[in-house]
Amino acid sequence: MAFKVKFWGVRGSIACPSPRHIGFGGNTSCIEVAAGGDRIIFDAGTGIRSLGQWMLKKDVKRAHLMLSHTHWDHINGFPFFTPAFLPDRSFEIMAGHVEADQGGIRKVLSGQMAQPFFPVPLEAMRGSLTFSDFSAGDTFNLTENIRVRTAPLNHPNGATGYRIEHRGKSVCYVTDTEHVPGEPDQNILALIEGADLVIYDSTYTESEFPEKVGWGHSTWEEGIRLCRAANVRMLAIFHHDPTHDDAFMEALELEARQVWSGAIVARENMRINLL
Repeated sequence: MAFKVKFWGVRGSIACPSPRHIGFGGNTSCIEVAAGGDRIIFDAGTGIRSLGQWMLKKDVKRAHLMLSHTHWDHINGFPFFTPAFLPDRSFEIMAGHVEADQGGIRKVLSGQMAQPFFPVPLEAMRGSLTFSDFSAGDTFNLTENIRVRTAPLNHPNGATGYRIEHRGKSVCYVTDTEHVPGEPDQNILALIEGADLVIYDSTYTESEFPEKVGWGHSTWEEGIRLCRAANVRMLAIFHHDPTHDDAFMEALELEARQVWSGAIVARENMRINLL
């Protein structure tokens, strides 16, 4: 059975549809994981709009949407996710950073679609939507063949890292998170140990990082250090800063590959087969 990853949005902070962002893409965070007959979507940035159009074309009727957190660049594509408006579609929307007694993830997404922010309310989505809140750090079985491990991340307002395990292979989604120089994040190391693919928040370079402390993001250099320490097979450098245009990213990619052959830079529409 297949275990595949596709990148629909790889940018962080804000979408940047410009001629200088064509090579790597300008849409914000959205990744699709196909595990057997099930689909998992990580985050609902602007990339989820194109994913939704593809799902309509392929008549995909159900999926699990797992949110790292609810800052705008990770949810503002959700109101444009067309399949959710169709009554014959089914989606479970999950998050580990929102307190259930405060309304949970449903309240957050509903608030984003309330006037005067958006003209179409959440209730207009006629698909079967299930909202599930958990605590970052929980482990659970999503299906008989898919196990999910989670971990809290160091980010303003909180965020959740995920590990999906399927038929002996694993992919980890670790964004948005800020590292402490010289102190490897033990939560992340435990989550990614021995993973086949780690998608990691690499918004800044090491030289840029000192001016961004407290902003909640990390570097590709730290991603490599973590992946090497945890015996990870492949790192996908992800959540590119909008100021990093194609020329910048090409130079970054060359440097990262020279540092560690297991590192790649995520591009929109990139596919990785794990099985």
